Amino acid sequence: MEFEPPEWLAQIEGILETLNEGVIIADDCPQIIFANANFEEMTGIPRSEFIGSNFDRFFTPEETETLNNQRQRGMQAGHNRFEFVLPRHDGSRLPVIVSARSVEDPDGRRFAIVTFTDISDQKRAEESLRTANKQLEERQKEIEEDLVLAARVQQSLAPKSLVWGSVHVETYYHPVRTIGGDFGLVTPLNHDSLNLLVCDVSGHGIGSALVANRIYAETMTQLRNGAPLATMLRQLNRFVMHNIGSSVFFFTIAAAQLDRAGRRLLFAGAGHPPGMIAHAGAEPRLLESRSMVLGALPDAVGTEATLYVTLEAGDRIVLYTDGITDVFNSSGDMLGVEGVQKIVRETSLLPFKQMKQGILDLVAEWRDGPATDDVSLVLVEVL
Repeated sequence: MEFEPPEWLAQIEGILETLNEGVIIADDCPQIIFANANFEEMTGIPRSEFIGSNFDRFFTPEETETLNNQRQRGMQAGHNRFEFVLPRHDGSRLPVIVSARSVEDPDGRRFAIVTFTDISDQKRAEESLRTANKQLEERQKEIEEDLVLAARVQQSLAPKSLVWGSVHVETYYHPVRTIGGDFGLVTPLNHDSLNLLVCDVSGHGIGSALVANRIYAETMTQLRNGAPLATMLRQLNRFVMHNIGSSVFFFTIAAAQLDRAGRRLLFAGAGHPPGMIAHAGAEPRLLESRSMVLGALPDAVGTEATLYVTLEAGDRIVLYTDGITDVFNSSGDMLGVEGVQKIVRETSLLPFKQMKQGILDLVAEWRDGPATDDVSLVLVEVL
């Protein structure tokens, strides 16, 4: 029997044809009684093939099951909205948002008005985003693996604790990120003197770590060549300015050489927080830098860059980076050199093996929140 649409459909058909979405109307059989031109364009199937037919015949069994579940849900609620697909003439599927609403005509018959919004562009964008995210995840994994290796390499640059003659050395190194710009040296390059050094490259992360590694290698070269401390500082300054030449990076150093007996110390600092010499609760003596920050100015190293200090049994030398001094409490007050000086005085009463942890604990007690800078610490006791 030829299908005859209800009279009310003719009244709204013109409006439905103007919509940007695909639209079908189905009765409760469910048979399609109307499909607009946009629906025909979306599927590529002549609407005459839909009219009077059961919509389910165009779908796979799995799709039909999903559609029936959504239809049942819509009948219970009177409306529904879900993501689905439309069959196309070539057998492909067009991703759409389906919006369905149940209505009743004047004769009491129920119909479903269903609109289909093409979301293929959105799906392509989502797929591109998923692909990009997968590539980013793979790249992130590679970076993390590289950082783990870089952290192991840089950890090898951390100063090491040792016993050298009548000298005991304790060290600590902690980058605020996986890798950082601090490094230290505790190395007897000959039988007569022990080299002590801490260096702080500006910034954090990969760039600072790479610069720190270059400076470390050049420092070791200078020390092995027997360069005096002042000469070493000048060479490091020239090396960074000529070979790295960046206004972004500068660095500071506190370096010392201690004789075998532990009684004579040669010190040279460049823009670095002052080293300290503590003795059994007395006010620590400050070892001030006589040169400026390195890597920025050609004449940063002073003409009298070094100073000699005579030590006594029981003296303790403290070298550190500004991750110790530049910490703030909850009131916004910086610990500073004076605060560190007080902490060193208090902890110098502890057994030497406990002094390092005592300093770190008191700095952490002052600090509000987690550390924000790399920390290096070298402690030396002469017997």
